[in-house]
Amino acid sequence: MHKNSLSRGLKNRHVQLIALGGAIGTGLFLGVSTTVQMTGPAVLLGYALGGFIAFMIMRQLGEMIVEEPVAGSFSHFAHTYWHHFAGFASGWNYWMLYVLVGMAELTAIGTFIHFWLPNVPTWASAAFFFVIINLVNLANVRFYGEFEFWFAIIKVIAIIAMIAFGSYLLISGNGGEQAHLSNLWALEGGFMPHGFSGFAMAMVFIMFSFGGLELIGIAAAETDDPSRTIPQATNQVIYRILIFYVGALVVLLSLMPWMKMTKEVTPFVMVFHSLDQNFVAHILNAIVLTAALSVYNSGVYSNSRMLYGLAAQGNAPKRFMKTNRAGVPVNAVLFSALITGLCVVLNYFMPEDALNYLMALVVSALVLNWFMISYAHLKFRLAKNKEKIVPKFKALWFPYGNYLCLAFFIGILVVMCFIDGIRTSVFLIPVWLIILALGYKFLRK
Repeated sequence: MHKNSLSRGLKNRHVQLIALGGAIGTGLFLGVSTTVQMTGPAVLLGYALGGFIAFMIMRQLGEMIVEEPVAGSFSHFAHTYWHHFAGFASGWNYWMLYVLVGMAELTAIGTFIHFWLPNVPTWASAAFFFVIINLVNLANVRFYGEFEFWFAIIKVIAIIAMIAFGSYLLISGNGGEQAHLSNLWALEGGFMPHGFSGFAMAMVFIMFSFGGLELIGIAAAETDDPSRTIPQATNQVIYRILIFYVGALVVLLSLMPWMKMTKEVTPFVMVFHSLDQNFVAHILNAIVLTAALSVYNSGVYSNSRMLYGLAAQGNAPKRFMKTNRAGVPVNAVLFSALITGLCVVLNYFMPEDALNYLMALVVSALVLNWFMISYAHLKFRLAKNKEKIVPKFKALWFPYGNYLCLAFFIGILVVMCFIDGIRTSVFLIPVWLIILALGYKFLRK
């Protein structure tokens, strides 16, 4: 291994499950009630549409990383094929996104532990898992891969068990009088009870549940056979989204009329209503804890590799390229940990309003990230066409697929302007871009 080069320690099974783990987060376990209340059974169409857009972005990213499997992923492509500032902005935007997400997930982890150990303060649990996950990431990339593999397996088993048991309740008639497949269209208001406006607002929240799919791109530089592994993982994402999101929701909405699903009645608890409630509560808490740990584990990994890639481009200090014997970028892991740790301390001392503003920034950063991936791919393919190079793994419908994705994300931003508590995040985008521009100017000097 060359000095300061990353290790290619991720196997096919790791990448497959990293992709799947990215698609199944707390959004599915905890966020479903919100989207169901906004648009009723039409939420099925929402997840199918959102999944398809996410799949198109994945194919665009997949095309680029099969041709050039490098550290920094989409930041590298924005830097090389678009503009140096685009690479800088794309990379630091993604890094900040996962610092904020990491802070939120650590806070959530502390809350989940509180369920079993009420006397242990939230910050203490958050600090414990903060240290454990960072040590795992410092040890070896395969350690990260193994952790993520098993975290994803637990989430997958939980959803398959829910779909299987829910289907049994429906078919056997043990789901009760209210359990009918016709709940999807026959209830008051029909399939789309709140009309198109409700559906459009739900799409905003649905898209955020797909955040994390781009992790495949980050893992590419450490995959032992990217030209085979990346296309496989990318193509299978769409089927898994349909099975896990749409399949689970068909069962949930058939077992219980959508109007009865509230934040207080978690859909996944409701499915197991015929079992011992206490047992179910413990199992679900363990699953949601696993989902949060998985997101933070992936955040630590992706942030360190993004910093490594930014340093390679000259968009971050060169010291972030330093790796240990196992090929782990140590300084990049430690710097990301330091900032995320500060956020946890801030979250402990500051009121909830501060956290809400930070989460609004997460929303903006995610939309910016996807927009930049799609536009960078447009520039990438135009450059390859000029060089008469035919990509081995092509994105769908170039260039019209890119125009569709870009128009979709602009539409999402427009809808966000009409949602209380979310519109702030749209107004923060220009502010965030100005901060990035100042940082770029300072670094160039």
